[in-house]
Amino acid sequence: MIIFYFFLGAVLLLVFWVIAKYNGLITLRNQVTNGWKQIDVQLKRRHDLIPNLVNTVRGQMKFEQETLEKVVQARNAAVSATGVADAAAKENVLTSALSRLFALVENYPTLRSNENVKQLQEELTSTENKISFARQFYNDIATKFNIAQQVFPANIIASMFGFKLAEMFEIQVAAEREVPTVDLS
Repeated sequence: MIIFYFFLGAVLLLVFWVIAKYNGLITLRNQVTNGWKQIDVQLKRRHDLIPNLVNTVRGQMKFEQETLEKVVQARNAAVSATGVADAAAKENVLTSALSRLFALVENYPTLRSNENVKQLQEELTSTENKISFARQFYNDIATKFNIAQQVFPANIIASMFGFKLAEMFEIQVAAEREVPTVDLS
């Protein structure tokens, strides 16, 4: 009889352990989803600001229509992104196009002094910072989720219940990895 109770106790401990690991993985997966939704909110804000910026500068940047078209195309592609990796790639293209646009705006004194352009640039810069923080949070929680799935013996539970590793936001453009040159002379 003692062996039966010992066996029953071991089975109950195993069941509670599996439940605890499963619930922990579910919690982390939901946090990863929340992290992605936070990025998505900031990206939506960014996507909404871009047409306003393009419309504000369009009239005065008659010779730079190609750059404006690239910004609009990159924005439209970014809006249609699906998944983390696709969004990261398309958002990198959009960031590059916006950087070129901001550089060109600096060549137009009337645009540089335009309050609407200044305000939109500040809003986009603020949004870019929020996106960076949201991506950092997402990558942190996704890493925690991935580690929780890969360590033994939780990896057994993760594979039994079909958990998948979370994708990470990564720098995909080699030029972004380069250290910027600062010349104060």
